[in-house]
Amino acid sequence: MFCHNRSNHHGHRFMHGFGRHGMRGGDMGAGGGPRGGRMFDAASLRLVILALISQKPRHGYELIKSIESRLGGVYAPSPGVIYPTLTLLEDMGLASVAAEPGGKKLYSLTDEGRAHLAANQAQADELLARMDATAAEQGQARPRVIRAMQNLRLALRMRLHGTTLTEAQINAITAAIDAAATTVERA
Repeated sequence: MFCHNRSNHHGHRFMHGFGRHGMRGGDMGAGGGPRGGRMFDAASLRLVILALISQKPRHGYELIKSIESRLGGVYAPSPGVIYPTLTLLEDMGLASVAAEPGGKKLYSLTDEGRAHLAANQAQADELLARMDATAAEQGQARPRVIRAMQNLRLALRMRLHGTTLTEAQINAITAAIDAAATTVERA
């Protein structure tokens, strides 16, 4: 499962200084986080994707990871957002796709896509700058928090893999995770 806007279990965003759709100044919108949160509107997401594939042709998964990285891990668009958007860009004549072995699709800009991006370059640059600023804001605590999250994920996988848990064990694991979430929320 891909991550979306990170929020605690009460729906509060862990993104400070952002408009109602996640980015300063308002609608970066079409992404969909939990409880209906959005990071990009559809037009902004299309511009971001065009800007990224203008740098080099990319697969859908690479776009997901690139957007997540440029946002410091606070948001990663789901495949259910990225792939329909790529199909739309192809249908609009702004992107072309080349089939690769293994069924992967490599997306690149068409001449029309380059012209569309050039006509909207200022907005695309602003969106990318906002994304990079988000990553910089997240950069200070991010490595330690990610390490701790990965430790928890690994512990859960190891504990749950190939084992039938008793009701008491399920309750203990659930209580520990809920307690951790409460502690993080209050920190």
